[in-house]
Amino acid sequence: MPFFAGFVIGFVVWFLYNYLWSGIYTVEQNELAVKTVFGRAQRIEGKTILSLPVAINLIDEERERYAYPQVVVIPPGGPYFKFPWEEVHKVNISTQTLNMALDPEDPAANHAGQYLEAVTKDQLNTALSGQIRYRVTDQNLYAYLFGVKNPIVHVMAYFISVLRERIANFEAQKTEENSATAGVSINDLRKNLHEINEHMMRECTQSAARYGITLEASLITSIDPPDEVESALAAINTAHNEVSSEISLAQASADQKIVQSRRATEIETLRAKSEVEPLKSTAIQLAELKKNGPDVLRAYVRNVKLALFNKVRQVIMEVEK
Repeated sequence: MPFFAGFVIGFVVWFLYNYLWSGIYTVEQNELAVKTVFGRAQRIEGKTILSLPVAINLIDEERERYAYPQVVVIPPGGPYFKFPWEEVHKVNISTQTLNMALDPEDPAANHAGQYLEAVTKDQLNTALSGQIRYRVTDQNLYAYLFGVKNPIVHVMAYFISVLRERIANFEAQKTEENSATAGVSINDLRKNLHEINEHMMRECTQSAARYGITLEASLITSIDPPDEVESALAAINTAHNEVSSEISLAQASADQKIVQSRRATEIETLRAKSEVEPLKSTAIQLAELKKNGPDVLRAYVRNVKLALFNKVRQVIMEVEK
């Protein structure tokens, strides 16, 4: 009997520890949780993600395929309790950063995660490097937990496929600034990294509805061609910069000469006007005097001569013999 009583007490203690005490759990501030009962997620009856903003970018053909159910989400906090036949799946919902060249299933791929390879429109091999920022969306935890195995692998595969397609077909609009390097797709790509990142964000908006992962930022930071192409591009860019510099200097010199010519013309015009105005005034005055008779005009001329004689030191007069 003592042995049996001890066995019973031990069993009760073991049961309480493994099935009751171990059923108490908490959810961290950066986590959400979903509970399954006998392997089936607790759902909100009659509701799917199609009624949520997360599914707004799905096309008609995808809406039936990705009509995942809405699940009961356990928020941060606790303590909570689960029965032995229940299981709690916790999900980290904080923003995470991932090297875009890193393959989660094969770390040796893409040159051990150093860079991605892509082919440009000019059939040049390039090395792409950068990062993506993502987080698990709280509106579609079912897709993340139960939709596919390792959903981030699927998101990265789609991302890389879209990126390589964009690199292969990218062509920037020709302007006066890039006309010297028109057709050199490496230059176009490097100058338009911002546009490429924005394109990737637009193309990957469906990842939240498909896999429960929201892409927050595409951060493609470098596009590197082979060494021989890099040297050729450097020579092209150097020549283009030199020509642009010479054109700018010539334009500045021409503008300066035009300004100087205009200024000289203005100065000469003002000088001529200053010389002509007194003559015009004198002519008008003489015309008025002439109207009053020849005696008045002779008196005016005499007075002018006297004024001039007063200003000179010596007067030489010719005397007729």
